[in-house]
Amino acid sequence: MNSPYPSPVIGHRGACADAPENTLASLRAAARAGAQMVEVDVKLTAEGRPVLFHDDLLDRTSDGEGPVAETLLDELGALDAGSWFGPDFVGEAIPTLEEALETLIDNDLTVNLEIKPCPGREEETARAALAVAQPQWPSDRPAPLISSFSRACLSVARDQAPEWPRAMICDSLPEDWREVAAILRLTAIHLADSAASPASVAEVTKAGLAVAVYTVNDPQRATFLWAAGVAAVFSDRPAVILGAVQ
Repeated sequence: MNSPYPSPVIGHRGACADAPENTLASLRAAARAGAQMVEVDVKLTAEGRPVLFHDDLLDRTSDGEGPVAETLLDELGALDAGSWFGPDFVGEAIPTLEEALETLIDNDLTVNLEIKPCPGREEETARAALAVAQPQWPSDRPAPLISSFSRACLSVARDQAPEWPRAMICDSLPEDWREVAAILRLTAIHLADSAASPASVAEVTKAGLAVAVYTVNDPQRATFLWAAGVAAVFSDRPAVILGAVQ
């Protein structure tokens, strides 16, 4: 089993307990925390530009309102994506994927690009994200890990970037996961913490796939999962969980 994770701890949306999620500030915070890899969410603007954002709506993590999918990039660029988190981040922008990749490269971070499409834009989002990431990512660096809940996104990734590893994200392990893993040529399964038991982890790893678990902020839980065979955990607080690595 080839693990796509350079470290047993992956910063979740950067280091989103320390800086606003999916921002350049959060990526830099993860690097300062000692993370080697971060996960970020990628979705499309109205005109099809990939940006870092998690929700379908702008409201929770910016001063904007309404669907990301109906908002132009110039309009997104005028929004404040940091003041909701704290006064130190007033004016923090929603980054384009190009800006995020540049920051990742400058900070020597490996990345898990989660394709997080708005409904109905699954294939379009995967194609657009890969069209940006493939020429920009250095060939001498570990390849990005492409993950998604969407099988359609992973199918695009398999065909468009076959050399890049892929992971399916699951709230719980689906009955057909073996067949899907074979069809999509997956490297890993990303399991919700609530679904990550020693039995489920063993089932997946015996099939030759790596397992990563989200979201783990308790060092004792992380240690338990690693002992059960989990290759990596996603954490909002990578510095805290890295402290539990032996």
